[in-house]
Amino acid sequence: MGKRVILIVLDSCGIGGAKDAAAFGDEGSHTLAACSKDSAFSIANMRRIGMGCIEGALPYDEPDSKGVGAWARIEEASMGKDTTIGHWEIAGLISPEPMPTYPEGFPAEVIEEFEKQTGRKALCNKPYSGTEVIRDYGQEHVKTGDLIVYTSADSVFQIAAHEEVVPVKELYRYCEIARKILVGKHGVGRVIARPYVGEYPNYERTSNRHDFSIEPPRATLLDDLTEAKIPVYGVGKIYDIFAGKGVGMSVRTSGNADGIEQTLGAMDMQKEGLIFVNLVDFDMLYGHRNDVHGYAEALTYFDDRLPEILSRMQKDDILMITADHGCDPSTPSTDHSRENVPFLAYGERVRPGTDLGTRSSFADIAKTIGDFFGINTNNLDGESFWKQMRKP
Repeated sequence: MGKRVILIVLDSCGIGGAKDAAAFGDEGSHTLAACSKDSAFSIANMRRIGMGCIEGALPYDEPDSKGVGAWARIEEASMGKDTTIGHWEIAGLISPEPMPTYPEGFPAEVIEEFEKQTGRKALCNKPYSGTEVIRDYGQEHVKTGDLIVYTSADSVFQIAAHEEVVPVKELYRYCEIARKILVGKHGVGRVIARPYVGEYPNYERTSNRHDFSIEPPRATLLDDLTEAKIPVYGVGKIYDIFAGKGVGMSVRTSGNADGIEQTLGAMDMQKEGLIFVNLVDFDMLYGHRNDVHGYAEALTYFDDRLPEILSRMQKDDILMITADHGCDPSTPSTDHSRENVPFLAYGERVRPGTDLGTRSSFADIAKTIGDFFGINTNNLDGESFWKQMRKP
């Protein structure tokens, strides 16, 4: 039986403390600490592995904490705080330049070309909350067929449309058109389809969201594993985030509960390689909507189901849990926040009680996974900590 890494990204579960948070307007942001103050918060299983041992992760001191796994606090080295850049760095690619953002909306040259190629006018063209934009522009879209185009603090071009006005496949085609337009200096990280349904004022976004990411500028851990004939299985947004590069089998998910089910299914089916999981609800449903209680409940739900994942682990497996950025639901901002992220590792190959300290890049995760599988990762950024955490 082969060996596996089950790498789970708790999307946006930052732990504050970023040295450059102020430069990103995020001084004081701390997603996990904000959630830990809610009555619904309970993460006994992650604490058992080592979450309470990570410096600054939880807002109370635990000098006698003893984790059964390995743990680290990891700083982001890339110039960004979004999903794409965060996941690329986890996969060994540091982005020294930020992706373009559009706080004043997209320039006329982009919108005019988009309208010309789609044959539909664009509404809004401003940074906007995803739920508020369909409330404010949804009726006009339904009446005219014009597309709701909006952005955020992230490098994204988002298109919202009612599924009964613009069928989902047609919306995806419009996103593909936008993706081809948005290159070079306008090469945003993601073009995102945001379909919705219902009647005003009770519009609801559906699970048919789809991300069209820009391709990574060079090879990542996923490419290295694939070249070495080691399977890569993506769960959730992974295929989209990497524009399919280096991802073998993949499955989309409708939320965290489905993501956990699909992870368990992948563990039953995929007996070797990397199972790379993104659980998006933390970010999409709770972080961006400033829902502290919902975020705390979601963390508790994941933690309650963690034993099911652990029970399916093979002798040589390693479970890794981390995040890609923050999205503090307790601050006035509804955008991502620049934060350090937690790292937990558990398995029979991991030396219990290993404090890996503070790491200077998410890319250390990629180098460590590469070392674990014994492949050449000289092209990747980061430094491996496999020797530090492996059991002698």
